[in-house]
Amino acid sequence: MNKMIAYCGLVCTECPAYIATQADDVGAIQRVAEKWAKEFNASITADNVWCDGCLSDGPRLCVHCGECAVRACAIGKGVVNCAHCDDYGCETLTGFLVYAPDAKVTLEEIRARLWPSG
Repeated sequence: MNKMIAYCGLVCTECPAYIATQADDVGAIQRVAEKWAKEFNASITADNVWCDGCLSDGPRLCVHCGECAVRACAIGKGVVNCAHCDDYGCETLTGFLVYAPDAKVTLEEIRARLWPSG
């Protein structure tokens, strides 16, 4: 399976919600919802978890992805992901990356490939 990298640098294809959705696994979706509800102290139900990935334009998009400011910004700017953005390192992105250091690593790797000399 090819990696689907979200606008923010998270790898959708490694996300438990995405994996469960692609497998059409209702039990796994429920477990993800329960885990995230506890982890984030939020009201998250199975209906909020079904997701075909951040880059999809279909009806199944995790509630967080549907409300994500980073995603909205990237779509508005028409970039593949934030690594491609002229405003890389903006306040919206850096605020998010505090909670997702792996996403920052992914974006930095992409930027290094885009601009290898610096």
